[in-house]
Amino acid sequence: MAERIEDYGLIGDLQTAALVSRHGCVDWLCLPRFDSGACFAALLGDEEHGQWSLAPAAPITAARRGYRQDTLVLETELDTEDGTVRLIDFMPPRGEAPDVVRIVEGVAGRVTMRMGLTIRFDYGAIVPWVRRREEGLLAIAGPDALFLATPVELEGRNFHTVAEFDVGPGDRVPFVLTWYPSNRPPPERVDAEQALVDTESFWRDWVTSCAHSGRFREPLVRSLVTLKALTYAPTGGIVAAPTTSLPELLGGVRNWDYRFCWLRDATLTLLSLVRAGYDDEARTWRDWLMRAIAGLPGELQIMYGIAGERRLTELELDWLPGYEGSRPVRIGNAACTQHQLDVYGEVIDALYHARRSGLEPSEDAWAMTRKLLEWLEDGWREPDEGIWEVRGPRRHFTHSKVMAWVAFDRAVRIVEEDGVDGSVDRWRALRDEVHAEVCREGFDPELGAFTQSYGSPRLDASLLMIPLVGFLPADDPRVVGTVAAIERELLQDGFVQRYRADPENVEVDGLPPGEGTFLPCSFWLVQVLALQGRLAEAEALFERLLALRNDVGLLSEEYDTVGGRLVGNFPQAFTHLALVDAAITLDEGWCRRAALPGRDDSRSGAVQVPR
Repeated sequence: MAERIEDYGLIGDLQTAALVSRHGCVDWLCLPRFDSGACFAALLGDEEHGQWSLAPAAPITAARRGYRQDTLVLETELDTEDGTVRLIDFMPPRGEAPDVVRIVEGVAGRVTMRMGLTIRFDYGAIVPWVRRREEGLLAIAGPDALFLATPVELEGRNFHTVAEFDVGPGDRVPFVLTWYPSNRPPPERVDAEQALVDTESFWRDWVTSCAHSGRFREPLVRSLVTLKALTYAPTGGIVAAPTTSLPELLGGVRNWDYRFCWLRDATLTLLSLVRAGYDDEARTWRDWLMRAIAGLPGELQIMYGIAGERRLTELELDWLPGYEGSRPVRIGNAACTQHQLDVYGEVIDALYHARRSGLEPSEDAWAMTRKLLEWLEDGWREPDEGIWEVRGPRRHFTHSKVMAWVAFDRAVRIVEEDGVDGSVDRWRALRDEVHAEVCREGFDPELGAFTQSYGSPRLDASLLMIPLVGFLPADDPRVVGTVAAIERELLQDGFVQRYRADPENVEVDGLPPGEGTFLPCSFWLVQVLALQGRLAEAEALFERLLALRNDVGLLSEEYDTVGGRLVGNFPQAFTHLALVDAAITLDEGWCRRAALPGRDDSRSGAVQVPR
């Protein structure tokens, strides 16, 4: 059985990623891309579906791990009665081919180690042909080939590869697993020690560009490194997560494939990176966007493949039992055909902020923006499936209409601030029309709050975005009432639910009730509380959210408040970008508080008379 979701660490090479358990097992790895078939799929099954273990032969008495400073090099120390060993796991930024490098280092005593390698291509379905080669072994099946290079003597046993060796203080034993197309010659071997130096250098150099130096720098940087690791370097696309089918409810059916580029997640990730000073990512993402959405504006998809693919056919893999029995296991995602109005606003908002960050203007990007707006001039009146990708009937979701307002607002700003050509008078009129309709149809006077959709009495955490995108100020009475209603109705054990997924909501949701608490919503509440001046409350909630991170600073999509566990795909870009935004907003809020006469930055928020 796979370990708890929070027991995994992430390593990656900016084209794919692996999950490594607390005790040294690689239980998930897709090669050569994020969305390729997995050669290690024990995460969704067991050892027979693919796994690579490195662990002491004797029982482990204690385990410690962490990343080497601000890098994606994972170190795990394992204690036994015989001594201590350190595992160093990483993937060098992609050169000729993807490599997983594992170095076993003796720390104290003399420890006997065991390695177990079970390669199963195509999500555990295919047993490869394995042959011994000088300095390792070669596994081939169909288009895939894997070569394991190591000085350790290997033995085949019942379609598994095993090894046993000893390490003492200072000993370092390398293992390098390399994928390549089976019709090509093997790539040049990687020197494990030099690859370690190069990988550390890459990540440290990247982190030095971070422009933020506030009090929450440590969790912010770890989240930024995670977001960077979820970027597909050849195209600039950003996957929502490197996994598929980790359940939103253990044993449930809400198991989706997140190894694709949602426009919403990608644009919000871009905004987080821009806020932190990473303009190069903005440029590569804009290039990816231009290629991905080229075509008719009305055919804009909510998600694309990492190279811009549009057909993401959803399939169920019936040979995999699923994480802790959560079935079905899915690859592909049928939500790619959904109609979601909010993505128009998110795309245009991201292009606007890319301009504000100093990114050189693009005539092609502005031409595409105008085409999107041309469709939205009538399209914003249509119902849609909304931000949560409900599989029930389309509705007039309030958040979707707010984001249509954002699209027109940002277009007006681009014309006014940059002097480019555009139908600014028409866009201003539409901006005002959308705003008036949302305030009229999306606000419930009796409830004193905005609601999930027009005419509905239900609340929705996406309404917290209203002040964050500038639709209304955070201190507007309608926003204050909405926040109060969400705190009253949607908080579960102190964290914000997306909406109430109860039997009465099946008509909207289209799925059986039951899921964890969607973590980005709570980070949105942190930001809104900070904007309302409720800084002590905002920081208290932020600290509670930080406490949910695992020991290496990673978060999944959701949190099971009953079981006290992370659930959903892992690690999740949406969650980490929301963390980054909340950290920056909190720091900015305390800075504003400190600048006010009679105030200081005390966490109590008490007023003090300046000397």
